[in-house]
Amino acid sequence: MRVLITRPEREATTLATALGERGHAPVMAPLFRLDILHPPEGFAEALAACQAVLLTSANGARALADASPQRAKPVLAVGDTTASTAEGLGFTTVTSAAGDGAALVELVRQRLDPKAGPLIHVAGTEIAVDLTESLAGDGYDVRRFALYEAREETTFPESARAALQARALDVATFFSPRASAAFARLIEDAGLGDTLQGVTAVAISPAALAPLADLPFKAQVSAVRPTRQAVLDEIDRLAEAGVQGQASMSDTSSPAAPSSSLSATEPAPPVVEVRRGIGLVGTFITGLVAAALVLALALISLPFWPEQFQALWRGKSVAVAPTPTIDLQAVRADASTAASAAVEATKRDLVARLDDLEKRVRATAAAAAERPASAEPALAELRSKVEALERRAATAAPTAQQPAPPAPPTTSDAEKELAILSREIAALRTSMQALDQAVAAQKDEQARQREQARTMSEAIGVRGAADQKALIAARASAVIGIAARLSAALESGLPFAVDLGLLTPLVQGDAKLAEITSSLQPYGASGVASRATLAAEFPAVAKAALADDLADDSFGERLLGKLRALISLRRVGDVEGDSVEARLARAETALEAGDLAKAVAQVKSLPPQTGKATEAWLKRAEAHLAAERAVQQLAAHAVTLLGTAR
Repeated sequence: MRVLITRPEREATTLATALGERGHAPVMAPLFRLDILHPPEGFAEALAACQAVLLTSANGARALADASPQRAKPVLAVGDTTASTAEGLGFTTVTSAAGDGAALVELVRQRLDPKAGPLIHVAGTEIAVDLTESLAGDGYDVRRFALYEAREETTFPESARAALQARALDVATFFSPRASAAFARLIEDAGLGDTLQGVTAVAISPAALAPLADLPFKAQVSAVRPTRQAVLDEIDRLAEAGVQGQASMSDTSSPAAPSSSLSATEPAPPVVEVRRGIGLVGTFITGLVAAALVLALALISLPFWPEQFQALWRGKSVAVAPTPTIDLQAVRADASTAASAAVEATKRDLVARLDDLEKRVRATAAAAAERPASAEPALAELRSKVEALERRAATAAPTAQQPAPPAPPTTSDAEKELAILSREIAALRTSMQALDQAVAAQKDEQARQREQARTMSEAIGVRGAADQKALIAARASAVIGIAARLSAALESGLPFAVDLGLLTPLVQGDAKLAEITSSLQPYGASGVASRATLAAEFPAVAKAALADDLADDSFGERLLGKLRALISLRRVGDVEGDSVEARLARAETALEAGDLAKAVAQVKSLPPQTGKATEAWLKRAEAHLAAERAVQQLAAHAVTLLGTAR
């Protein structure tokens, strides 16, 4: 399944890794940008006096770790993902409610005594569950501190826009009502509603699914339980079922989350058991059949590919181990033969039709050019003969009418000649009228044939334009797929020279695409460091830079610098000031929020004596940013090509 992830960048990366391990293709399009806030006054005192800390998101765990070095306080987390994040940050006593806000409230009632002290709820500026109000009736004193802010993006991410316009998505995931509402608003602003007809919306809860009710999704699914694992299980189930989009998959049939009124001793609501997987043998056979189908489709469409792609396809050899049940080589040969025969027959038919149209156009034009040339001289000749005969009749009539010598009236030769001439004139007039009618009919036929020729020429031109647009659309779709693969390689820190090589047949005649490909070439063989790697390495770089800044040429300061390189204490978070320590703290905060460009700017502003410690890290970070910008330009260029094809 090709899955759209709308979570903030850090959570999106974790979810993308989990989806990749399950065989799905993630497309990250964060709708929020996370900013860690400076702790308000009184937070340290409240933390020291509380009996436990309540966390309703993984971002809350990160903000708490950033705000205080205290790790011994008991932590009650809303779900397993939040609990795992808190444990990874060093908190020693963490308990998971394995559910939603109502489950966390029930866990507090079971584990904590209202008389043992106040509680702290670490949250963002926007909250989904008000724990203060929910626990006030039970006598708990809960103080909420907003230590982070998830700011909505004002425009739809280009990665999501390109994937939707290319109809390259199967599933879109939503983990909060706020994310669903933001997605609905951005989709409407971007005018992309019709691109959702083949996409299934999977939400963590019915509440998160509600803002999507008016969007034309193929189906809308609510997870069985409000956890990330349940969302992943739902995606696996959709993959097995082929995304049928039946009514049983909608949120109305999804089992409801446990109510906060349930006690620990009451039985949980029945949960529909969904089988995971179809066994090793079934999975193997299914994979082989799917591979055969994909290969057959690729071979059927192969003659319509650009020549460069055809050469690239024929130049590669796919080694498939023979199995006792399916002979892939035979399937490929049969599919190739059938596809080639069908395509060649279609091509011959189209070529024959075009040749016939062109011949008819040329014949019509030739006939229209020749017929007037032969008809007009004949008509002029007839007119001249008629005029000559009329002149002869005019001269002969007076002669015949002159007084004859006295004699009885007889028939003279002049009268005979006049009668003959009169009959010839009448016959010629009749012939001339018939010829005039024939010429008029011929002119009408000529005009009709010219109009038909013009219509045929326009039809041929329209067909050629349609073929050109189809070729551009196919090229843009290929570029979008390659951009998605390059983006995944950047996030994982792996080399991407093979993926970049797929662009080589497409750059001919496209200067912009050639420029983007050239900018990515220096990084393809070795790849670039991922954001996660750069963030993990930064604390050591900051410690070394701080030590270099404090050391001078004296023996005592050099010794102090070496000691600080081994053991050092420095402030973290959004620290004000222009000192090296403050800039390093702000750079690390930017890294935690996913803003690598801001972190690089802070490191570049450090004094020269810190350059030795930061030089290597800075080069790797700038390489990542440069490669990321190029991939974004590649995706945007593909979207432009799609617009041209329309």
